[in-house]
Order: sequence, then structure tokens, then C-alpha cells
Amino acid sequence: MFRWFHKLASTRNFYRLSEILSPWLSVLCALLLGAGIFLGLFVAPTDYEQGESYRIIFVHVPAAWLSMFVYMVMAFCSLLVLVWKMKLADIVAEVSAPIGASFTFLALATGSLWGKPMWGTWWEWDARLTSELILLFIYIGYMALRASIDNPSSRSRAAAILALVGVVNIPIIHFSVDWWNTLHQPASIMKFDKPSIHPSMLQPLLLCALGFTVFYWVLMLIKSRTLILERESKSSWVQERITENRL
Repeated sequence: MFRWFHKLASTRNFYRLSEILSPWLSVLCALLLGAGIFLGLFVAPTDYEQGESYRIIFVHVPAAWLSMFVYMVMAFCSLLVLVWKMKLADIVAEVSAPIGASFTFLALATGSLWGKPMWGTWWEWDARLTSELILLFIYIGYMALRASIDNPSSRSRAAAILALVGVVNIPIIHFSVDWWNTLHQPASIMKFDKPSIHPSMLQPLLLCALGFTVFYWVLMLIKSRTLILERESKSSWVQERITENRL
């Protein structure tokens, strides 16, 4: 197991694996999102309370889920950087930050679009909304910190520490609707008994969430390959690939 993990952690092996997986994951992403959006927009029934406005959840909920999931990936990679100084983990953390920030912004924007007809306001300093906004600021701070430090080793270490400190906000986002009296509705999918959402709405929502997740992996793999080429531009295997492409 350790031997397999060591091979995967190699930037060269990861690059090759990414080239193989990216096209297949792209197809899977298109199928999942296509099915989820079609079922969500054209098959799922109209909600008896929210009307057609509820359909924004097929984008909002997956985006909110990915905003936290991507950050957890960054935090895990940051731990690997601090403990084992793994170059690949630092690359994955760096390329994931702008992707996670984009999902966080999308979650906030779609939440505001839904909040206007439902709550009568674009924004409310609700615990869930505020903690999600803080997550966006953490993402921005992480990227700004990386851009402000020239030394690669110091940059990786400082960014990793910030990512691990910021992870405390993730459980706050998740449990905010349970800990405080908020406008945001409580969890309707991840419950101990059963989801309080009809299967005709739950199925396309899960498909969209899975499609968004695969979309993240596709973007991460593609962006990681680009950054690997930039960082390993002087290595022999990169020079070999350049020569092969020219031929």
C-alpha cells in the first residue's frame, strides 16, 4: 500500500495517470450533469411551497458541497506537505484553491438569487451565509498568501499552515443551522433517519452533486498537469515529453 502511494505521489506518474483519467472523467461528468440538469428542470415536479424557484438547488447545493469538499482536499494535502513535504500535494492544494473559491462564490450567488423571492432579501447575516462568506475570504487569503511569497519552500509551508487553520470553519458551516436559529433551512439530505426531500427531487440533486464533484476532479487534474510542467520544466522526463511531442 505504501509502495503504491509512493508511486502515485511521483509527479511523473501522476502526470501520466492524469492524462489517462481526464478524458474518461470528462465524459462521466457530462453524462452526470446532463442527466441531473434534465431531470431537475424538466422531470422533477414543482415544489408546493417554493414553486419553480426551488430548482436553483440543483446548482446551489452541489456548489455549496464542493466549496467545503475542495477545502478539505486542500487541508489534507497541506497536512501531507507539512509532514512529508510532498511536492504533488502542494500542487494539488495550489490548483484547488481557485476552483474551491469559484464554487464558494457560485454557492453564495445562487443562494442570494434564491433568497430574494423566499426571504425577501438578497443577503442576510445568517450564520450559514456568513460562515460561507468567511470561507470565500479564506480561499482568497490563501491564494494571496501564495502570490506574496517568492521562496517556494516558505510559500508552501505558510499556505499549508493557513489551510489547516482555516479548516475549523468547515464544521461551523455544516452545523450552523443546528447550532443557531438561522433563516437558512436545516439539512434535508444528510439526515440520520432519511432525507426530507422527495425522491423525484433527490435523484437529480444527487446526480448534479456527483457531476459537480467529477467536474472538480477533471479541472484539478488538468490544472495540476499544467503546474507540474511549469515546476518540472528542467527535469529530464519533461524534456523527453517535449521532444516526443515535437516529433
